Amino acid sequence: MFVKQVNLVIVDDHPLIIQGLKALLSSHEQLNVLASFTKGQDVIAFLQEQEVDVVILDISLPDCNGMDICKEIKTMAPVTRVIALTNHNERSLIMQMLQNGANGYLLKNASSEELLSSIAQVMNGQLSFSTGIEEIITQPAVYEQGPVPKLTRRELEVLKLIAAGETSTVIADQLCVSPLTIEMHRRNLLQKFKAKNVAVLIRMSFQLGLIT
Repeated sequence: MFVKQVNLVIVDDHPLIIQGLKALLSSHEQLNVLASFTKGQDVIAFLQEQEVDVVILDISLPDCNGMDICKEIKTMAPVTRVIALTNHNERSLIMQMLQNGANGYLLKNASSEELLSSIAQVMNGQLSFSTGIEEIITQPAVYEQGPVPKLTRRELEVLKLIAAGETSTVIADQLCVSPLTIEMHRRNLLQKFKAKNVAVLIRMSFQLGLIT
């Protein structure tokens, strides 16, 4: 299946997922797992020092957005293949990952055979998708989101607290700012997401993997 040895890195915020992937991949002589990380910025630092053939990347990470990490990886190491391995099957996320340079997109319910086949396909210069993803991609979008909004660290903090159901007053107390400042962040978030209300804002944030 593999013409040469393939050096891989795994990025996922769940240690059990990492352990399972390591066990699967390490059982094949031509697959070499160089390292695993639970944070996106750690893999960026690693890639600055080490050549990697394939990065298996989750979208939802504790320190950053996996889509941004994908783009950063492809900018600094264009020959490194990126396979998204995620629970998110929203068309907008899939398209954004592909736009950011991903070579494959698999759901976490994919079989081990699908993952191994995907690694082989991207190593051969092909795009690879798990069952059902191609159908999602080719379906006309009822509502097509634009690029993922760029949020400041404070806006992301406010967004997560809004999603947790906190009021502006409570958020202001937690972040040591005034309620008026939080209201300003609310308005900015609604504008950036082009959301009609907070409910739509939260739903879009979940779909984009910004909050989990």
